[in-house]
Amino acid sequence: MDGRRRQPGFGGRAYELTEETPVYVISVAAQLSGLHPQTLRQYDRLGLVSPDRTAGRGRRYSARDIELLRQVQSLSQDEGINLAGIKRIIELENQVAALQAKVAELSAAVEGAALAMQQREAQVHASYRRDLVPYQDVQQTSALVVWRPKRDG
Repeated sequence: MDGRRRQPGFGGRAYELTEETPVYVISVAAQLSGLHPQTLRQYDRLGLVSPDRTAGRGRRYSARDIELLRQVQSLSQDEGINLAGIKRIIELENQVAALQAKVAELSAAVEGAALAMQQREAQVHASYRRDLVPYQDVQQTSALVVWRPKRDG
């Protein structure tokens, strides 16, 4: 996925930029994040922030990558966390996000299944014969009932 969505009404030629669209070259990304370009290369080598690549292998950073670079810098400088720890934090945050998406997906599936079950239950109840009367338990008594068939004649 390249982070671009086609805009309707422009014959498919215009693109809408998203926060995941890789548009910034390394020098611009370095300025936006407040880091040196060599630091960005180091973070890429370590797998902390991995930008998209062009056909010529040039790095292209997205707005999300810039925000992640700022977060890495903050964790490193302000919190004193080493790069290995930061990498683990990022991995865990990505895992949490993936699990939250999975929970949302499964919740939607459960809601859909519950609705389908309620609809099917309503169909079953609607199919009941209306000439039948529900059985009600009669209390036991000592009364005797005598049945006498009708006589022809």
